[in-house]
Amino acid sequence: MTFPEFDDPLRPLLTQVSRPSRYCGSEWRLSRTAGAGTNENTLSVCLAFPDVYEIGMSYYGFQILSPLVAADRAYCPWVDMEALMRKNSLPLASMERSTPLSDFDVVGFTLQHELGYTNVLTMLDLGGIPLRSEKREDNHPIVMAGGPGAFMPEPLSSFIDIFCIGEGEKILPGLLSSLSESRGRGRGERLAECARLPGVYVPMYTKRSCHDPVRREFSLSFEETYLPDSMIVPSVGIVHDRAALEVFRGCSRGCRFCQAGMTNRPVRERAPGTIVEALIRLTCMTGWEEAGLLSLSTCDYSGIDRVIEDLTPKLIEQGVKLSLPSLRMDGFSVNLATRFQKTRRGGLTFAPEAGTQRLRDVINKGLDEESIFACLEEAFSKGWDKIKLYFMMGLPTETDDDLDGIVRLAQESVKLARRQGRKRVSVGVSVAGFVPKAHTPFQWEAQNSIEELKTKGRRLKSQVKDKAVSLKYHEPEQSFLEGVLARGDKRLGGVIERAWLKGARFDGWSETFDLTRWLGAFDECGLNPADYVRTREEHENLPWDHIDAGVTKDFLLRERAAAYAARQTPDCRHTPGRGRAPVCNACGLNCGGGSGELAKTAQRPESCPPEL
Repeated sequence: MTFPEFDDPLRPLLTQVSRPSRYCGSEWRLSRTAGAGTNENTLSVCLAFPDVYEIGMSYYGFQILSPLVAADRAYCPWVDMEALMRKNSLPLASMERSTPLSDFDVVGFTLQHELGYTNVLTMLDLGGIPLRSEKREDNHPIVMAGGPGAFMPEPLSSFIDIFCIGEGEKILPGLLSSLSESRGRGRGERLAECARLPGVYVPMYTKRSCHDPVRREFSLSFEETYLPDSMIVPSVGIVHDRAALEVFRGCSRGCRFCQAGMTNRPVRERAPGTIVEALIRLTCMTGWEEAGLLSLSTCDYSGIDRVIEDLTPKLIEQGVKLSLPSLRMDGFSVNLATRFQKTRRGGLTFAPEAGTQRLRDVINKGLDEESIFACLEEAFSKGWDKIKLYFMMGLPTETDDDLDGIVRLAQESVKLARRQGRKRVSVGVSVAGFVPKAHTPFQWEAQNSIEELKTKGRRLKSQVKDKAVSLKYHEPEQSFLEGVLARGDKRLGGVIERAWLKGARFDGWSETFDLTRWLGAFDECGLNPADYVRTREEHENLPWDHIDAGVTKDFLLRERAAAYAARQTPDCRHTPGRGRAPVCNACGLNCGGGSGELAKTAQRPESCPPEL
């Protein structure tokens, strides 16, 4: 057996860069028989993540898709390594076999966040692939993209040949089969053929509109989707350094700001027995000392009690700690966390999102003041001293009183802890600027300007009087750019390219982000970024109308009207309607799980307030 990574031309450069471990490879449980180069008749695929190794290796999707499509992997080099690669004329290559990206048949990007878009261009350019689709010839790889960013494809549509709209496990087998069978034919012919496949958007060939959209593809049964029997164990520490298993997909809570909650419907679960067996197998195969249960809200998994009961003794025997990445703000979640950490008490993280009940009703958080403090009281009484609370500022209809409520809630939490005898209490408050996202009820809303967010952030910090409360807020400049790209159109392709040429890299990292590069790029392209964060009229065409994420625009408009009325919409999984079936909120999925009660009576609102 040979280990080509030891002949990697990058190795002489490792002493000159920060975090050289990002480029070393030699991972445990890495298959050396799958991927590029195994068979000249096999389609070679490289999965590319537009961020550094320790971020990309924390992405669960790669652990699923890599063995499923026999793919290699590539990550974006940090700026110091990029400079050295260019100086030494070294191409970006895959982790598995040091194969340059230009030598693959397919390079597939995961678009997890808008601020990683310039990194896509970095990887294409370093990999020897022309940036723009129109410049690529028959011998160049087909460049694909999936993930959350694919639901708003136009800003990157000049650089991506194929967007996968929906779940990769559902789309990729047929798509890759088509590309494999068409090898040797012209690039245009191959792409045109792919454009006819379900869930596939090919900007050059897919002529769709809001009346004939590209529909999201997903598996109705989660049990039928691929379940990994092992995972690649990184050779260095990563952000989420643990064995992980996805317990269910989707969310029915209906938070009006949450794109993932809208685009991942309906809820689909794995059986408790399947989860327990698979997670035990993963920890045995990988040697991780921590395991995690993944979903948008793991505490909402209907079989969580049984899974915890069956898993706990087996994991204790292995010396493995179980973690929950997402906690509901209720006593049930606190009790679960307490069972996991019976000795050492770390911290608990919750997301009230808004500081007042009125605003929590606006965003349909489904959380009242009484429940918040009951949860915190439960946490403090069980020995927890550190609490972290997540909020947003700049939400639709927000007032100064809503904003001040964030600090009031934090300071009341401290007082509650002290009444419980927790003298060393610490409450950390993290506040992010609200960014309206496509395919949500708030997709029409304006976004606060940079100066507005700065003013609000300073107002919050000035009100913190208790040393037990620490408050920080996200950089408004980054939130602003995220908002521009999140609701952008095809014209932004030129802006992204110019910003990249000016040196824009890793825009999600504060140490490398520079808004002036972007403002210069907008100026050169003759575009005003403020036009992209304005209020959108309900009747205007939106740049993502040709993508059907599953929920209808009528449903989103009804939810927008309900937001302005501060009226909550019930959780369709747990709210009973007439008869035995749960209530149906008529979101448009026709999942067959509800009574249809609201579906029959829901009507489109006559109008919604056009301004915040």
